[in-house]
Amino acid sequence: MKPWYTFFLLLCLAVASNGMAQGYDYAKEYLLLKKQIVRQYYDSSRSYYREHAPVRPDDRPSSYLWPLCALLEAFQAGAGVDLASGDVEHTFAIIRKYYDRRPPAAGYASYPPELGGGDRFYDDNQWIGITVMHQYEKTKEKKWLHTGMEIYRFMMTGSDSVSGGGLYWQEGKKNTKNTCSNGPGILLALQLYQATGDSAYLRTATGLYQWVNRWLRTPEGLYYDNLHLKDHRVDKRIYSYNTGTMLEAAVLFYEITSEPSYLAAAQKMAAGADRYFLKDGQLKDNFWFNAVLLRGFLHLWRVNGDARYLQAFRGAVDDALSHKTELGLVGKKEGTQNLVPQGGMLELLAHMALLQKRGVLK
Repeated sequence: MKPWYTFFLLLCLAVASNGMAQGYDYAKEYLLLKKQIVRQYYDSSRSYYREHAPVRPDDRPSSYLWPLCALLEAFQAGAGVDLASGDVEHTFAIIRKYYDRRPPAAGYASYPPELGGGDRFYDDNQWIGITVMHQYEKTKEKKWLHTGMEIYRFMMTGSDSVSGGGLYWQEGKKNTKNTCSNGPGILLALQLYQATGDSAYLRTATGLYQWVNRWLRTPEGLYYDNLHLKDHRVDKRIYSYNTGTMLEAAVLFYEITSEPSYLAAAQKMAAGADRYFLKDGQLKDNFWFNAVLLRGFLHLWRVNGDARYLQAFRGAVDDALSHKTELGLVGKKEGTQNLVPQGGMLELLAHMALLQKRGVLK
């Protein structure tokens, strides 16, 4: 074979290989990962999901609540990909097993009461509330609205005037107030305001938004993790989901109030998040944390039509997809085989599939 022809063949193979690496069919990838998640994590004999794949010797009979929060939103977002599925209803039926009526208000425990129960976290409940409100926006079925309102009542039991307001992270533990329990609380309150017109929800959201920005905003427009209440020490860890909830909150406030300062704040957050979390073309932390950040970028794009951050996310998702395990799960880092990041990746793929279908991703 002549040298020039060999070089030509190698060049063609390289181009084809690169095209395959970058040309993912996200709807197909969503369905593939969903199949493996159900196969590897779902225990049909108990009607619970497990925490890890493969199962570890010290695993409990079911997962904690947090992985189900990730799955519920992934399935809600993925309904436009897997049209005939009943995934949202099925997953929420499992979540109902975590329902805990203890005072001062009913909410969802971190572990099923029938299997021993667990502590209650305000953010776990808020993630469920956000998703059921998404489902209410889509279906207008009152049961979803009622669930969102009930979760709001539980979340407000974690509110007081210490440090000027804000919500605690864990029920009964008054050590910290976290961005991860206030950002999603703002979103749930705003969703309920949009659904009901009750100004009390808007007042709650406004107070929480001001509190987070007072204590936990970074100079670059990102967000620190929490405030220690004993000494007002700020935990300066920065996670993508905290910026994601505050970014989406700012966009929602802009849509509700038409106040330009909210849009300016959202644009600053988005630019800072792009530089901090996506600069290396990889997903910087837990896939699910990144899924929450993508929600913020998506909401901003719907307002300003600027898809550049979505394109950056697409490259990072492609990088993650290039690393699959022998079980068909996504991720090369230790810990990615937990159900939380796999649920997060499933949500990322759902959003990518819908953007691809609409021709947004180039």
